Amino acid sequence: MSLLDLTIKELQEKLSSKEITVTELTQACFDRIEETDDQVNAFLTLNKEAALEQAKQLDEEGIDADQFLLFGMPIGIKDNIMTKDLKTTCASEFLSNFEDPLYDATVITKLKNANAINIGKLNMDEFAMGSSTENSAYQKTTNPWNKDYVPGGSSGGSAAAVAAGQVPFALGSDTGGSVRQPASYCGVVGMKPTYGRVSRFGLVAFASSLDQVGPLTRTVEDNARILEVISGVDEMDPTSANIDVPNYREALTGDIKGLKVAVPKEYLQEGVDEEVANKINQAIDTLKELGAEVDEVSLPHSKYAIATYYMLASSEASANLARFDGIRYGKRAENADNLIDMFKQSRSEGFGDEVKRRIMLGTFALSSGYYDAYYKKAQQVRRLITEDFEKVFEDYDVIVGPTSPTTAFKIGEQIDDPLTMYANDILTIPVNLAGVPAISIPCGFHPENDMPIGLQIIGKHFDESNVYRVAHAYEQQTEHHKQKPAIGGVNE
Repeated sequence: MSLLDLTIKELQEKLSSKEITVTELTQACFDRIEETDDQVNAFLTLNKEAALEQAKQLDEEGIDADQFLLFGMPIGIKDNIMTKDLKTTCASEFLSNFEDPLYDATVITKLKNANAINIGKLNMDEFAMGSSTENSAYQKTTNPWNKDYVPGGSSGGSAAAVAAGQVPFALGSDTGGSVRQPASYCGVVGMKPTYGRVSRFGLVAFASSLDQVGPLTRTVEDNARILEVISGVDEMDPTSANIDVPNYREALTGDIKGLKVAVPKEYLQEGVDEEVANKINQAIDTLKELGAEVDEVSLPHSKYAIATYYMLASSEASANLARFDGIRYGKRAENADNLIDMFKQSRSEGFGDEVKRRIMLGTFALSSGYYDAYYKKAQQVRRLITEDFEKVFEDYDVIVGPTSPTTAFKIGEQIDDPLTMYANDILTIPVNLAGVPAISIPCGFHPENDMPIGLQIIGKHFDESNVYRVAHAYEQQTEHHKQKPAIGGVNE
């Protein structure tokens, strides 16, 4: 078994016993990246020199690894999270020259304080707009289970790096499913915390009322460990919640007897692949066997989620990306005749097609004469979607269903069909609109293409503990999370 097949807990035990060094672990990650990334294309920028120097210092200081939840753990960072002294591009040509953001995002500061080691920056859809990581200006990341398939998006690089065994864990961001959907497609664990649980300071904004940073790992316990580190109120982010962060690992008892589980009928209706539905129903049966009480419920306004999301998210993106003009931020056009032309050319040359599409949609929705008909109405429907969740959570502890209606699709298959691409997030978007936490965990493979399928578990506001409790209990009864793709010899 490779060192990088071990969980974070197992790696920390080896570090504590001096069986391995931080330098050996860090070098193992870079070796794995060198072996596999020509096929996966997960990393945009490597932080090799600084990472190995930090590893050497941790070894020399002789720190007790047990004092830190993530001591010596290598991590990959989605490239829309600010990292001081390390290039941050958001996978956009516009930020190709953004060599040093000058400060760290709060989540990066917290990881550094926990003595984690930043291995490098991971590929994504440009400015986090996409569901396949095909919208990157630099490269197309592939799915480690089959290089002909997408890894999902927008955190496709993060999910692929974890699935390929390049890093023990990675950070992504989730605006409409961008952690959970790639986690499902790549067969790993991905958590979107409650909105406000994790600081957004230093996360390049796409849609500020929806964005949230979340971890991707190979096991539920590893995921809980990371969320514990990165959560908490932050004076730099007024939307972060001043609510105590629990020890999530204490919830991992394996006991869910009597827990009330809701299954929305809308989540297993037409449009969900038959084999995906079968695997979800098998997972539900497992929860029943563990003593959970399962009932069918309704989330009637979920059918409006995609339209609502694209009105709101595009409107917020239009406002947030207005700062990228070639002067304050972004690569400047070289042949403009005047200031106005320079603005236009810089944005035209710097942004990709999907980003332009969403900026135009958002600008239209916010324009005079259309605000009430589109943006305001979308806000009202968002409230109805949230109320659906609140009503269900009056009687139930968690909601379960598929993460995505299908498994991963082939590269190039949907890139020219935005509406079909958007539909991949139909089951994840309602969670962001409501601001509640949700996790995707592996629950099997599709018999026709052998690609992973994800089970989504949704919880009440700030009740990530119960989400982890159910996810861990299910994980302990199955072997899905132990399956690994053969790429790079991970499963040899």
